[in-house]
Amino acid sequence: MEITVQWIRTSWTKQSRGGEAASRRNAAPIGFALPHAEAPSAHVIRMRERYGFEPHDTQEDLGKVDVQLREADGQLRVFPRVKPLFALPPRPRRPPAVRLAPGQWVRWQLNYRFSSMAGMQDWSYWLDTFNIAYGPANANVFLSTPTVFVDEQGPLR
Repeated sequence: MEITVQWIRTSWTKQSRGGEAASRRNAAPIGFALPHAEAPSAHVIRMRERYGFEPHDTQEDLGKVDVQLREADGQLRVFPRVKPLFALPPRPRRPPAVRLAPGQWVRWQLNYRFSSMAGMQDWSYWLDTFNIAYGPANANVFLSTPTVFVDEQGPLR
C-alpha cells in the first residue's frame, strides 16, 4: 500500500523565543502541499531562523526519515525515533505507536533543545513535524485535519 511522508523541521535559537521572530516562527506551516515525486521518497522541508523561517524543500529516501514505518495486518504502524535522547526536554513517557488504516493520516510533533558540549553557545531548538498518510493521498492531504494528532512537545524553558 502507498505511504506518503512529509517531514518538517523548524530550527531556531534563543533569538526567536519572543517578539517578532517568535511570531514568524509560530506562524510557520505544519503541513504543505505535496510535490509530484517518485515513490518511495519523503517530502522534507527545513525552516531555519537564519533564513526567516522560509521553507526549503527536498525529496529524500524514506530511510533517512527519523520514523519507524511497519505494515502489518492491513495497517501501518507509525512511531518516530527520538535521537539523541540528551536533547529531549522533560516530558512524560512516550506515547505508543499509532496504527493507521488505509485512508488515514497522522501528524506527530516532537521538540528538542540543545546546548554546546562546553556550554559556550546559547541553546538551540528544533520542532519536528511528521505528516504520514497510509493509502492513496492527494497533493493537499496535509493541508487538512489529520485523522490522528500526537503532540509530544515538552517545555523548552
